[in-house]
Amino acid sequence: MDLTTTYLGLTLKSPLVVGAAGPLTEELSNIRWLEDSGAAAIVLHSLFEEQIRRERLELHHHLEHGTESFAEALTYFPEPEVFHVGTEAYLDHIRMAKAMVDVPIIGSLNGFTLGGWTDYAQQMEEAGADAIELNIYWIPTDLEMSGADVEQHYLDVVHAVKAVVNIPLAVKLSPYFSNTANIAKRLCEAGADGLVLFNRFYEPDIDIENLEVQPSLILSHHSDMLLPLNWIALLHDRIPASLAATTGINKAEDVIKMLMAGADVTMLVATLLRHGIGHLKTIEEELITWLQEHEYESLDILRGSMSQRNSPNPSEFERVQYMRAVQSYHPIWEANVPSA
Repeated sequence: MDLTTTYLGLTLKSPLVVGAAGPLTEELSNIRWLEDSGAAAIVLHSLFEEQIRRERLELHHHLEHGTESFAEALTYFPEPEVFHVGTEAYLDHIRMAKAMVDVPIIGSLNGFTLGGWTDYAQQMEEAGADAIELNIYWIPTDLEMSGADVEQHYLDVVHAVKAVVNIPLAVKLSPYFSNTANIAKRLCEAGADGLVLFNRFYEPDIDIENLEVQPSLILSHHSDMLLPLNWIALLHDRIPASLAATTGINKAEDVIKMLMAGADVTMLVATLLRHGIGHLKTIEEELITWLQEHEYESLDILRGSMSQRNSPNPSEFERVQYMRAVQSYHPIWEANVPSA
């Protein structure tokens, strides 16, 4: 069975890609295990610009502490800008992962300033990353910032990074745009080679006893895949970028649905955290079995077969389907209403 697919111009042995997840990719032994279990590509955990900035400030503090005591020591230490604290460990991780496995290694960058994005993207490319995923995890809270300003920030980031790297660039998008189709088109025009749909924002919770704001991490579930499924079906064959589906993909059936919608690859995270890295092999085996039973010779025949463009009734993805869903729902309590 031919499972090969193309993502960001890279030929992959299957559509099963490990998405950015710290616990799965921080250990080199896991990276080899992921490849052995069937991962076609691996997106490393994100490098956060805030973390690097904080570490640089801490280094600067320790280097400067006490130097004012000796006049001759005032210029002894170099400025902190020449240090790359925090990035080196990540860059070494890329180098070692590349030397260890044959599948593509994709760096994940989570920055917020144009300088941060471009500096670290260049270093990832130099370290050997096959591609870069821009994880633009940014929640605008400025009351004076318009939706157009937010979109322009995304476009500026893509323009800036694309100008300094030669490897493929994917953008992990938020679903909260007023017109996702339009921003997808414009990101492609800005240089994005692929779009990852969608990023999940982890909203904090409140501890009502200790009066503290605390982190809240809830792994995705099956229902979470419906939003990216819908948008991939809408965007397939309408934009030139590769499409990666992420969030809520737990089994082979989910992978098949995403491919039918038009995804080039599916990114798995939560299901591997729940069931272990070896679950990848199970998903691959079930995918092959389904394709054989339904007489598909390759993914090319399957991909996009149920997208909006190839659907016999394109309106199913828009308002008509919404109306049908609402009208078809019957509350549980209706079954207990006595007949007249």
